[in-house]
Amino acid sequence: MTAQLVASELANLIQESKRKNNDLRQAAEKSLEELKSLKVTSEAQISAELSQQSNFVNPFIIACGTKNVKFTGIAIVCLQRLIASRALPRFKLSQVLEALQQATSAGLDVQLKILQALPSLLSNYAAEVKGELLVTALNICFILQSSKNAIVNNASAATLQQLVVSVFDKVVAEDGAGGHVEHVGEAPTQDGPVPVQAAAMDAYRVFNDICLLTENQRPEYLRFSGMPQTFGLELIESVLTNHAAIFTTHPEQADILRTRVMPFIISALRGKPNFATSVRLVRILFTLLRRHLTVLPSESGDALDILTQLLDQDTALWKRSLCMEVFRGIFADHALLRRIFMLYDAKEGEKNILKNLTATFVRVSTEKPTVIGLGLQSTLPVANPYANAVASTDQAMLEASGVTGIISGSVSSDGHNTGISTHWSTMRSPCIDQLDKTDPPSIPESYLYSLTLACITSLSEGLAKFILPLTVPSEGRRKKSAKPEGGRDSPALTADERPSTPSEGSKIRERSTSFKRNPLPVNPLTLETHPLYPEIKVCAAFIDECWPAILATCSTFLYSALDSEYYHGLVRAFQKFAHVAGLLQLTTPRDAFLTTLGKAAVPPNVFTACLNSTSSRRDTPASATSETGSGLFSNARGLLTTESASAQAAEKQRQHSMDITPATLNTRNLLCLRALLNLGIALGPTLSSTWRILLETLQQADFVLFTSGKAAGRTPLAAKGPDQQAEQEASVLLSNFNTEIRAVETAASRLFESTVDFPNPAFVEIVEAVCALLVKHVEAPPESTGQAQPSPPPGPLRTPTFTHKRVLSITTSPGAGANQEDQFALAKLGDLASINMERLLSYAPEASGWTPLITELINTLSSSTNTSPVRARAAETLVRILLEAAGSVATQQEDIRGPIQIRILEAFHNSLSSLQTEGREVSLISNHATDMDIHRIVLEGLKGLLENCGESLVQGWDTIFAIIDTIFVKEDLPSDAPSTTTPRLMTRSVKLIRPSFASLQLICSDFLPSLPNLCFLNLVDTLYKFCTQDDDLNVALTTVTFFWAISDFLSSKSKTMSLTQDMVNDSGDDALLKLAADPSHHDSGGALWMLLLLRLTSVATDQRLELRNSAVQTLLRIISAYGDSLRPEAWLICIRSVILRLLASIEDELRAVHTSPAKANDKEGWTDTANVVIRGVSGLFASYLQVLLGHEDFATTWQQLLGHFARMLDVQILDINASVYSAVREILRSCAEHVQPRLGKVSLDLTWDLWSRGIPVPEDGKDDKSSDNQKCLLVWVEALLELYGLIKDDFGVERIRRMLTLLRDAMQHATPGAYASDTEYVTPLQGRILQVFCTVQTDVPGVPSAMITQIAEFVSLAFAQDNPDKAASEKRTFVAMSKESMSILQSLVIKHAAETDIYETGAFATALAALAKPIILKYKFRIVTKSSQPWREATKTVLAVLEATLPHIRAIDKARSTVQEIWQIIVSIANGIISADCTIAPTGTDIMDDQKFDISSFHKLRELIIPALGAEVILDKTRKAYAEGLFRTSIIHALAPAEALIIYGSEDHDRDNTNANGNGNGNGNDTVVDLDLLYKQRRGRTIDPPPTQRSAMAEVCLDELFALVAIHEEEDESPSTPSKPSSSSPDHNTNTTTTSPPERSNESTHPLHVHLALTAAPYLILRCALSIRSYVADQPLRGRMPQPLSQRKELYRILRGLVDLRSEPDAIPDTPNVDSETKKHLLRLYPLLVSMVKVAGTSGDDRVLAMVGEALEVVGGELGCK
Repeated sequence: MTAQLVASELANLIQESKRKNNDLRQAAEKSLEELKSLKVTSEAQISAELSQQSNFVNPFIIACGTKNVKFTGIAIVCLQRLIASRALPRFKLSQVLEALQQATSAGLDVQLKILQALPSLLSNYAAEVKGELLVTALNICFILQSSKNAIVNNASAATLQQLVVSVFDKVVAEDGAGGHVEHVGEAPTQDGPVPVQAAAMDAYRVFNDICLLTENQRPEYLRFSGMPQTFGLELIESVLTNHAAIFTTHPEQADILRTRVMPFIISALRGKPNFATSVRLVRILFTLLRRHLTVLPSESGDALDILTQLLDQDTALWKRSLCMEVFRGIFADHALLRRIFMLYDAKEGEKNILKNLTATFVRVSTEKPTVIGLGLQSTLPVANPYANAVASTDQAMLEASGVTGIISGSVSSDGHNTGISTHWSTMRSPCIDQLDKTDPPSIPESYLYSLTLACITSLSEGLAKFILPLTVPSEGRRKKSAKPEGGRDSPALTADERPSTPSEGSKIRERSTSFKRNPLPVNPLTLETHPLYPEIKVCAAFIDECWPAILATCSTFLYSALDSEYYHGLVRAFQKFAHVAGLLQLTTPRDAFLTTLGKAAVPPNVFTACLNSTSSRRDTPASATSETGSGLFSNARGLLTTESASAQAAEKQRQHSMDITPATLNTRNLLCLRALLNLGIALGPTLSSTWRILLETLQQADFVLFTSGKAAGRTPLAAKGPDQQAEQEASVLLSNFNTEIRAVETAASRLFESTVDFPNPAFVEIVEAVCALLVKHVEAPPESTGQAQPSPPPGPLRTPTFTHKRVLSITTSPGAGANQEDQFALAKLGDLASINMERLLSYAPEASGWTPLITELINTLSSSTNTSPVRARAAETLVRILLEAAGSVATQQEDIRGPIQIRILEAFHNSLSSLQTEGREVSLISNHATDMDIHRIVLEGLKGLLENCGESLVQGWDTIFAIIDTIFVKEDLPSDAPSTTTPRLMTRSVKLIRPSFASLQLICSDFLPSLPNLCFLNLVDTLYKFCTQDDDLNVALTTVTFFWAISDFLSSKSKTMSLTQDMVNDSGDDALLKLAADPSHHDSGGALWMLLLLRLTSVATDQRLELRNSAVQTLLRIISAYGDSLRPEAWLICIRSVILRLLASIEDELRAVHTSPAKANDKEGWTDTANVVIRGVSGLFASYLQVLLGHEDFATTWQQLLGHFARMLDVQILDINASVYSAVREILRSCAEHVQPRLGKVSLDLTWDLWSRGIPVPEDGKDDKSSDNQKCLLVWVEALLELYGLIKDDFGVERIRRMLTLLRDAMQHATPGAYASDTEYVTPLQGRILQVFCTVQTDVPGVPSAMITQIAEFVSLAFAQDNPDKAASEKRTFVAMSKESMSILQSLVIKHAAETDIYETGAFATALAALAKPIILKYKFRIVTKSSQPWREATKTVLAVLEATLPHIRAIDKARSTVQEIWQIIVSIANGIISADCTIAPTGTDIMDDQKFDISSFHKLRELIIPALGAEVILDKTRKAYAEGLFRTSIIHALAPAEALIIYGSEDHDRDNTNANGNGNGNGNDTVVDLDLLYKQRRGRTIDPPPTQRSAMAEVCLDELFALVAIHEEEDESPSTPSKPSSSSPDHNTNTTTTSPPERSNESTHPLHVHLALTAAPYLILRCALSIRSYVADQPLRGRMPQPLSQRKELYRILRGLVDLRSEPDAIPDTPNVDSETKKHLLRLYPLLVSMVKVAGTSGDDRVLAMVGEALEVVGGELGCK
């Protein structure tokens, strides 16, 4: 690229210089030829070749000298490219630089190209460009830097700066080259001339000349003058910044700093330089101070002194800001700060630089109190209300609180920002960085104070980072290197930390008991061998010298208006400074900072206001408020020795705002409190007496928060004004109040947790400090009567900070304030004990603090002079300590654990001893109530001890029972009471029952194995006490269950229980008690067990329902649990002595409540008890029946048991009846499950007698509890099922009939039930009754008939009700049961179809009649089911039954009337199948599907009954009913009124049709009329009636009429019938077993068909005549309009049937004078056919005419006319 570019530019140069400059053209052509002659192609090789061509650059040098713009421009481009690619001959550098210097007068582009080339020249030819060449290069930049073009000017300045830096880069390279380098000269230094090398010499000369030029002096080396001073300063700064090390290693350069730079800077700063110069001067000075302080010690001291003076005395804000920015940088570099102190303040005779500077900070911070918003407390800054600019929103909102009061002076009319805020107290770019400004920028008035805060913050950060790592012990440093903030020896938590998680408190158990190894933080001042020890001493000396000024400055800002960021930083600085001072054991500054933080955490005015609010209703001594200043905060301002008078004046100015300050803490107070607590965590073991500051502050804060209800205080604003931003910040802070509360609580918790690491002496100190907080109540005289007591005598108090509390404690009765202060002290005392529990138990009680701690708590809880909350809190604290102590020793060895456990239990007992003194109960009611509360707390503590450590108790069980029994006292009997009267046992208070009982409950449930044997009797007595007390029923109930626990425990100890009759027969319990108390006796366990049963038996007759029921259940459960271990004799004893006696007592109570009106209210309760007893007895007998059956006297016992059951049934209570039969059912079921032995016949007969005595429903039909008898009847039937399984072999017909009668009565008496409907599903009772019918064996003669009859009655129940809708609404429809009964009936009939008994007894007819009801009703039955409808199920059942029974019916010889009745029912069923009243069909009925079903069913029924229906035994009226039903159903279109009147005698055909279909006894003679009446033509009608909805069924019936009349030959049994339309029918009999059709009798069936045809013929002729007559009457009125389609189809079907029909000759009488066999039907209809021909011919109905003609032809044939 270089060759191509240069070649192109040479060609351009040749072209431009042809006629202008011949020398230039020739030189260019020569250079071009040389370039073209090069044979290399790579860039590097071309550059190397060109650098050897001496004349190659001549044309560019000549071009620059021509001053021609074009020539110069081309030349500069080429030269820049050759320089960059190092293709320039080195011996031509001088000429090239001269050419470049000559070209500086060219245009802008050329000048910029020159400036771009110079850095490359110095870089690529560094070894050659030195001396004069370097001067020339620099001069070129100086020349261009003087250009008036800003671009060139700035570019040349930057290039010059780059070149100067490059000069020093060469020095670095020269120094790093090593080896021997020739010195080229000498340079002066403070110690004389020194030899220097070439690059160093150039650097020296250049830097020296730059300094001279900056001072407006003539340079010694450079050939230039008049450089701007600011630019010179920038060059100096650039060199100092980029090559600071050179000034340390090169004395000649340091000499320039000492002799030129520093004097110039100092003198310039003393003058009045402008802003631009001052910025650069200060930047250079700051650089020198940071990097060359040791090189220039005295000059730096002068400079720092001048900066301090400017800050303190100068009035220009921008100049002071520059000084503060320098100090901010110095304070941010703590190593630099230490060096400054070591060089000056730490040396005698040197200036006190930092001490004076910190004092200046004090003066600066207080010079303008209105600007920083100085007041009595920290406030929020407020923006200038008159400013137009909107505050910037770039800064993130930090946590803040809200405005509750305003502490501010009046705002001046011009307005200003009040306070220090990141929104207006900072600058986007510091003044020291604004090099582009010539005039000072607008600086916020509070900017100076924000810089002061930054210095303070940086100072504390630096001290903490340096000192804190040195305080960690070497062992801990290794272990905790990964966690620098964990524990006391690490830096304290920063003040702006988020709150710790609540789980931190739970980690206390994991902490090691480090008090054994005493890990105190190391004082760095003791590390004399440490390499940093001198600097440690410097830090200590700095703190010791400067802390007053630092504290004064911090205190000033602490009460100023700061936003959250600045306030957090300030508190963090406070915290870290105090932390460092404490670690260095500088007690004075430490305590001063802690005191100031305490004052900021709880301001005195807030605390005083809270005191006044708690004592506003009583006369508070005046000294209470006046003396508050002598306590914690009395010396806070006294320590601020450098506080200016202006700050004090500002505070006085704001005194008027005190009255509106609310008595509550805000978020900033809590922040200071948290910082104070964190310091306590970090410095705990070293605080000694300083603990008072922390504890009192924490107590006061707790008191204020309690008084204010933890109300969130709003941080006030610094001034009045509509500052939305300040308000928003205040609101955000207010919302964070609760978060800060939790943070403070966490810090306080960690503070006390840290005491676990204290050595014993330090721990004793803090315990004493906490105990001292309770002194005021201990000092109160017990005989105080509520009157104001005199003030205590003057003298030194234990803690001056408690002065106000002392006064409060001797006023009237302690109020809420005193309560809260004592509550705080007690809580912290408990926390200390809890945290240091291992310490308390590992050392002697006196040395570890156990004895004074426990004694103090017991005295506090028992003292009647203390308030109730304080006493209760003391009791709670004592209990918690004792529980934790018990838990701590639970894992120790028994020899260690036992004495400590006795000590703990004695503390429990001692705490109650003072509450049980005589006369204490008659004291004040309030004291008695408090005593009961304390008693309850201690009892709950005992429960907690048992819960946590009961399994580890080895001693003290007797003390535990003594504590439990402290709640019972004996009743005081009157003086006139008989001597035999036993005092009743009472409880001290109802409130004490449950706490005491809880401990007993634990003992019984968990610790029975731990009890000594002698304690079991005490346990039983205590249980009985709790069981019989009347104050708490629930406790009594629970106590009953513990008898089971003891019984279970005894059974685990003894596999068999020894019971003898002697134990029971012995009078009284003395023998049992004596035997039970002797654990060595063999029968001790049995005696104790019998005692349990006797106690429970007495409780089982208690008048409290729940208690006696529980006792009964427990009693039976205990006996059941021992069932496997009891011998038969023991069982007999238990049953007779306990069970039967219990039943007898229950019977007596039932009879009493049944007969006595006074006890009627207890009827329900005793009913429940009876149920419980019966259920329990049944469970016992069912579970252990096999064992009981093995006893020889069991039959007698069973008889006694059934006798008790019978007497309970006599009471006639429904629930008891249900329980009795449920018990019988369970016992019988258990008997059925065992093969041997079983109940004997006598026992079973007794059981049958009990069951068959009647249905278990009260005679009056009502019950005292509920009228729902479903449950009772259900268990009664289930008992029958179980009983039948046992006695089915001995179950005769009489028992069957008795059973059926009772079951029927039960079905009818059963109530519908509350939530059940029997439409879709059978009720449980119905299901069980039907199950009985399925279970009963029917192989006994007479049983099938009885069963079928009863089942038929069940089938008809649903359809025999007068109002089905009402039955449905009452949920008693029997529909589901009826459907279920149909299937049972079907199976029964089919099974016994061959038995004549079911026919002869009428059972079969009854069954058919029951099945016929739903079929006949069909849609008239209004109850619709979701599943298959009842009439469908009945149809399926009928078809299955008839298929199985019809062959057997024909074989019946006897009882013709029975057969006739059966056939009448069958015909009614047939009529019911074919008929249906669609007008009343329920909504949603699928009529077409029902029609298909009926058609299919009818076809099947016809196959079964035809031709059997023509039998002689069957009445003619039955056959006529069948034919009439077919006739009525076959009518597709409603008859005309005249025709209906002729046929039915009424115009309402539908009604008569319905009536006819409803019975099977229709009389054919009533319907068949004289045809002569139909031969007469009626009047036509134009209204065409619609076809019936079941037209398909009508067609089937019409076809059936034809089929009945058709002739049947002997050889062909099938009738000659018209073709029938095919119809598919659903499989409607899937549940019926398919049987083969009955075999035909050998006799001829022709007579049967003749009988049927004879009956059906009149109806057929009548049916055909009606349709033909309708056509003849109506069609003429239609004219040529055809008939409606349905009528036309009907007419075609009839005409075709008439023509095709071969009728039975004997069915139709002969026509006179006509001899016809099979066409007599046409002869009967001849007149109508003739009339039809006329009408058809007239209306043009060809098809009808043709069909009628065909019929007439047949008639003609019959008449002999062929």
